Amino acid sequence: MTDHTSVGALFRSAAALGVDAVLVTPDCADPLYLRSVRVSMGAVFQMAWTRIPEWPSRIKDLKDAGYVVAGMTWGEGAVTLDELVAEDHERLALVFGSEGFGISAHTDALLDRRVTISMMSGVDSLNVAGASAVTFYATRRSPPS
Repeated sequence: MTDHTSVGALFRSAAALGVDAVLVTPDCADPLYLRSVRVSMGAVFQMAWTRIPEWPSRIKDLKDAGYVVAGMTWGEGAVTLDELVAEDHERLALVFGSEGFGISAHTDALLDRRVTISMMSGVDSLNVAGASAVTFYATRRSPPS
């Protein structure tokens, strides 16, 4: 994500919905940029997060640690978010692309799952902030208290 507003919104949703950590790629907008912090309502200071300098090669580390790596993207073999949730993965790493360009081909090639959000009313996609909120809610391990 290259948009500071989207990064802040993702952090806010991640904190609200119990995401364990956010991994930020080298091309991602700075979560500590003032606009990101404001939109996150300070959630960037509450969340565990780190920047992953060797992306996407570090996806292998996630897989080695037992994570299923699911990218929110169209593509061959894509499943719906509902289908991903039904698979009930104990460890799940979610990958979101940048606004407009989505997930790079190199990252896409390393995914375990490609996942789409079912849309209605002729809408073909959500922005990354909206898609991340929907995905975090659907994949949360237990409802927030």
